[in-house]
Amino acid sequence: MAGAQDDWWVIGSAAAVLHGASLGEIADIDVMLSVADARRILPGLGVALTPGVADQRFRSEFYCQWTSPPVPVDFMAGFTAHGAPLVPATREAITIGEQILFVPAKDELIAILQFFGRPKDLERARLLEAWRIGLSSSSPASP
Repeated sequence: MAGAQDDWWVIGSAAAVLHGASLGEIADIDVMLSVADARRILPGLGVALTPGVADQRFRSEFYCQWTSPPVPVDFMAGFTAHGAPLVPATREAITIGEQILFVPAKDELIAILQFFGRPKDLERARLLEAWRIGLSSSSPASP
């Protein structure tokens, strides 16, 4: 994503894990990016720009899968959820090795997962919220 010119985010289970939630093994990494960045970056990775197929909840102008990494990456460009464009308001950097990944803030990620409304997303939101509450309740009180 070094060539990205627009903001992008890891969302879903991978973002919850990056925030510290214990979800077990993740099946894929979901990345939201702009249509312009999809056109700019994905062909260089050998990823075909595939038009997204709309379902009742989600639609992307491009929905592309990169299967070369050990964990597949799903790129969603021009992503909408429940008919509205989804662009997170927050963007937090998390460093893994030498890579910087961007995720919505915990509270916003929880809200996004709840908004998605699928059972697996609601469970991820619940686990992330439980982790967040557990972490804050174990922190010492401020004087």
